[in-house]
Amino acid sequence: MKKLVGCLRMRAIIRVPNGGLRIGGNPATLEQGTAVDFPSIHNPVNGEPYVPGSSLKGRLRAMLEKVEGKGREGDPCNCGRRDCLVCVVFGAHKRPQAESSPTRIIVRDAPLTPESSRHFRDLQAEGKSLFEEKAENLVDRDKGTAEHPRWQERVWDAAFQMEILVHVYDGDEPVKMLEFVRKGLGLIQEIGALGAGGSRGSGQVRFENISVDPMTLESVTV
Repeated sequence: MKKLVGCLRMRAIIRVPNGGLRIGGNPATLEQGTAVDFPSIHNPVNGEPYVPGSSLKGRLRAMLEKVEGKGREGDPCNCGRRDCLVCVVFGAHKRPQAESSPTRIIVRDAPLTPESSRHFRDLQAEGKSLFEEKAENLVDRDKGTAEHPRWQERVWDAAFQMEILVHVYDGDEPVKMLEFVRKGLGLIQEIGALGAGGSRGSGQVRFENISVDPMTLESVTV
């Protein structure tokens, strides 16, 4: 078994500068009679939107696999090679005992920043919202008409607190792993999108104030 020797903690602000961010929630949680088919995911206690760690991790892996030419037939890479950074960082798909194991990355759920949280509450007090209800339609190309609208929620004018942990084991190359993750964030920001609907205008984000703190196991206390 490989020995865990340290951890890198990456923090940043995920900002939604232009266009809405579509991070889908569960339609079953909607109140009866609502017009929205695909609501945004939100904290069930205070109603604030957040970015699920699974959404950011999945998009990071997908973008990096594209530029690395990894994966096949729609499945994530599972080569499990020690020299495959995709498998080293994210884990070999459905191969927990691969040479590259264990998975190095942990992506936390990203809540609103304190500033955006206050903005959210101020808008609520004014009867306004961070959420936009947007319709997407199927277009009949022969008639030139839009049909079967599907209503969804998108989040506007918000910033979220990102935190990513990268575990470091004996024999790892932490600088390479960290640069790989940062490369994935850059790909999302510059040529990709976060969440759903990226090809239709949603999901443009910026990663701001990126910082990295090395952690030793001796410094971890409760």
